[in-house]
Amino acid sequence: MAVEAPKKSYLSDDAARTLIDQTNTFIFDCDGVVWKGDTLIDGVKETLDMLRAEGKRLIFVTNNSTKSRKQYLSKFESLGLTGMKPEEIFSSSFAAAAYLSSIGFKKKAYVIGEQGIQLELDLVGVDHLGGPSDGDKKIELKPGELMEHDADVGAVIVGFDRYVNYYKLQYATLCLRENPGCIFIATNTDAVTHLTDAQEWAGGGAMVGAVKASSGKEPTIVGKPASFMLEYICEQFGIRRDQICMVGDRLDTDIMFGVDGGLRTLLCLSGVTTKEVLDETSVQPDYYVESIARLRK
Repeated sequence: MAVEAPKKSYLSDDAARTLIDQTNTFIFDCDGVVWKGDTLIDGVKETLDMLRAEGKRLIFVTNNSTKSRKQYLSKFESLGLTGMKPEEIFSSSFAAAAYLSSIGFKKKAYVIGEQGIQLELDLVGVDHLGGPSDGDKKIELKPGELMEHDADVGAVIVGFDRYVNYYKLQYATLCLRENPGCIFIATNTDAVTHLTDAQEWAGGGAMVGAVKASSGKEPTIVGKPASFMLEYICEQFGIRRDQICMVGDRLDTDIMFGVDGGLRTLLCLSGVTTKEVLDETSVQPDYYVESIARLRK
């Protein structure tokens, strides 16, 4: 059961200084905190540079599974955020691959999602099918129609997919219902996402929900707010949880991730959460700000 965080308060100048002094590692969400769509949020570069200059470890965790870690590194660089390393970036596409690797998975994976998941699976040696190559496939629902599927698929991974279709949903459903022991992995269950800076778009949770309904199975979630990525990060870097501050724009993923994990939490109103929503919810961060640029005040 989630433990409710302390009552929120606006991050004052003194509180910002104390938070920085008491924090060894800042974990930042990306969409809505660092950028929106392909637009860098004002003051982000200067804030990150300041934190690095003070010797803070910066880690970036995103539920967006469309890109691999290497591709995210290229995005950071294209926005002028240089000097980063791939190991500082944790996407839910990486988390899905890391999870399969951690359980010694040896079969094939069927992917509802985009290239990022497939690239990460390649890096851990997991054979896969589906993904973008199934984006144009259709089913002709004539009498007696029977869809074949690969009996060696042992995992279905579902993430955000701009090209989701009925073929993919049926294929995933058959694998989960008919292949003994086939596991269901969700990169995340975000209801909406920032594909552009103009509006919110239906998120990966829409695809996960469809497969969950048709298969009758509950997924293992590897993205926020599930604990897998936090456990992985703490083990890899040797970090204590009381040394970490989670910075995000979503209450149900970012802040819950921090609250459940025993981290300090900072909510940014630069993404999906408004002050009105914050005032009405039971999930509360330690602090809130307009954007992470406030840390430089």
